[in-house]
Amino acid sequence: MIQLNAINQSVAAPDILSLIAVIDTALCVGAGGSSGSLADKPILRNAEGRLVIPASQLKGRLRHECEKFANALHLPTCESPVAQTMCPQRAGLPNTFQRPDYSIGDVDAARQPRYHCLICQIFGNPVLPSKVLFDDLICSEDPANLPEVLRPGVTLNRRRRTAEDQKLYFLETSPANAKLKFQGSLSIQPSAPPVTKTLLLAGLHHIHALGGSKSSGLGWLHWEFPDASQTAIDKTDWDQLKTGVAP
Repeated sequence: MIQLNAINQSVAAPDILSLIAVIDTALCVGAGGSSGSLADKPILRNAEGRLVIPASQLKGRLRHECEKFANALHLPTCESPVAQTMCPQRAGLPNTFQRPDYSIGDVDAARQPRYHCLICQIFGNPVLPSKVLFDDLICSEDPANLPEVLRPGVTLNRRRRTAEDQKLYFLETSPANAKLKFQGSLSIQPSAPPVTKTLLLAGLHHIHALGGSKSSGLGWLHWEFPDASQTAIDKTDWDQLKTGVAP
């Protein structure tokens, strides 16, 4: 039987990184299967009707940017998002992961150590939970002030390089040039690697667009941080990363 008074309550609080995505153009984050709109691809809203950028989209994009940083710093990474090529399986990948900094005490059924790259230690994999929790980015503007905006498009035939017949469609977007602000936060757990915040901030500054139709100018943004002290980067973390060793 579990005794509640025996549970250790002195759990360290996570490091909360608050952030705001300011949309410089119209945004198109589609909600497949939604109804109630004339658009073929309606924009995503939460239960209160507010525009949303899903946490899963931000996490996936941020992981990709952090992987690029790790590879540039000669820290080997697995290949996400396919489970078989991610840690600890890494099917078909070179055996360069058996490093002291990639051993975090995880063992398999035979009590042999399993190794996890720095990116998996931060973002997780099929056997390792993420050390960073992501919130949805929610638009602060009242939904009543945001009219429905439909953007027409047509399907292109890549082989013939012409428009397909009877393939007109409509995307629902946010109003253009409205500078809408989407607020959210990242919760960095105490057990995350020390360089986690450094990599996350670097990755965020390399994300310039989110959502669909980015190549046609939708979803371009810049980031703001309500608390400037949260964005201070420890030079020690960068020096450690530049040596190619994950702390």
